[in-house]
Amino acid sequence: MPKTDGLPGALYTAQQVRELDRQAIERFGIPGAELMRRAGAAAFGLLRARWPEAARICVLTGTGNNGGDGFVLAGLAREAGLEVQVLQLGERERIGGDARRYADAWAQAGGAWAPFEGGLPREIGLIVDAMLGTGLRDALRGPYRQAVEAVNAHPAPVLAIDIPTGLDADRGVALGAAVRADATISFIGLKRGLFTADGVDCCGALFFDALEVPAAVYASQILSARRVDWAQQSTRVRPRRRSAHKGHFGRVLVLGGEHGMGGAARLAGEAALRSGAGLVAVGTRDRHVPALLAARPELMAHGLDRPEALEELLQWASVLVLGPGLGKGPWGRDLFARALAAERPLVLDADGLGLLAEGAPERRDDWVLTPHPGEAARLLGTCVAEVQADRFAAAEALQRRYGGWVVLKGPGTLVAGPGTRPPAVCSDGNPGMASGGMGDVLAGVIGGLLAQGWAAGEAAELGVCLHAAAADSAARVEGERGMLALDLMPHLRRLGNPA
Repeated sequence: MPKTDGLPGALYTAQQVRELDRQAIERFGIPGAELMRRAGAAAFGLLRARWPEAARICVLTGTGNNGGDGFVLAGLAREAGLEVQVLQLGERERIGGDARRYADAWAQAGGAWAPFEGGLPREIGLIVDAMLGTGLRDALRGPYRQAVEAVNAHPAPVLAIDIPTGLDADRGVALGAAVRADATISFIGLKRGLFTADGVDCCGALFFDALEVPAAVYASQILSARRVDWAQQSTRVRPRRRSAHKGHFGRVLVLGGEHGMGGAARLAGEAALRSGAGLVAVGTRDRHVPALLAARPELMAHGLDRPEALEELLQWASVLVLGPGLGKGPWGRDLFARALAAERPLVLDADGLGLLAEGAPERRDDWVLTPHPGEAARLLGTCVAEVQADRFAAAEALQRRYGGWVVLKGPGTLVAGPGTRPPAVCSDGNPGMASGGMGDVLAGVIGGLLAQGWAAGEAAELGVCLHAAAADSAARVEGERGMLALDLMPHLRRLGNPA
């Protein structure tokens, strides 16, 4: 995920941010031109701080307010002695409102200003994307698409103002094409699409400036989503009492590990232990028991080739993790049915989700579902493309259909729950997590937190952030490529014990 240090947690739709802007202007008397000046100045300040050696820059401007921000930046850069060229998208005559004021000031100062004609200067040190803001709804075409493709093909770094051109501010999807920026600075309110789907690729390092808008402005809008990360979530974790014993921290039963998939159950079980569960048992195929005990003797391994042996374990457990490596054969189906009938709080993952999708929709309040986009598509009876086209809508649809809490995994993992609480978007994590077993670890982490007494929604959000932060910590040590699910284990323990 892009750098998000110090960003606020409140996320909004594009329409909500426009309303915040309007309130600042109409209720609090801040002229729109002044907000534009502040935005351009903030963007220029970031430019100087991040690329102090850049001496020649190219600013791509559109005809709306985003272009106006670009003209402000261009003027400030020229005054600071930088060589600046402005390339215009759209007809100059269409520039209106406050943007017209700063475009005219640029022209009167003799700044270089030419129409975009399909290419970019080669000898520039930085590109500034000020073409289109948050109002885009349809796929880019014509000169705007050509400009985006030219920016992405150019070797110079890119600063996007407010949002990378071509990115849908609400859904985080690229509308045909989108600028892939090295840094993005957003204003007044963070747009939720910056943090999921294509947004995590397009934004680069994220920065925010409220433009000195009064805090009272924000009372007019209910959050559309919440950004969560481990820095924030870790404050929920308190030191344990000195008199604590294992009985205080719950009993997790992991069910899974069909022939050839015993590792999935082992990963989930160890993750539940590393996240702090008091006792963890694994119910799996008989042949996996010796290897599992040899690898992690702290797990209590039980062979369940005869599923009727499960009943005593179900009575023992306080929380179930159902699905890692479960398979969809007769053995897995029998365990699945018996586990659901036990009416224990549970985390349902992997093949457990596949079996759930095959039957009539079942609703429960006490479970956490952890689908990746493919599993989400099967649960909703749609396709992966539809899920990824609007991850917020997909997560909310899953929650309405199945109840409980839904963790929609992927870039910008979402957590959606019942009631009016807005969904959470995790801004931790990295591409190293795209490897087998990571989902099994997440299921175990959430199960371990449930066993320790966190409510389902708390365990889901806390678990997602702890899991992602552990992956980020592992990546800092040895890089992203080649990261294994087991690599997260020492980081789960360390992060789960904040100083």
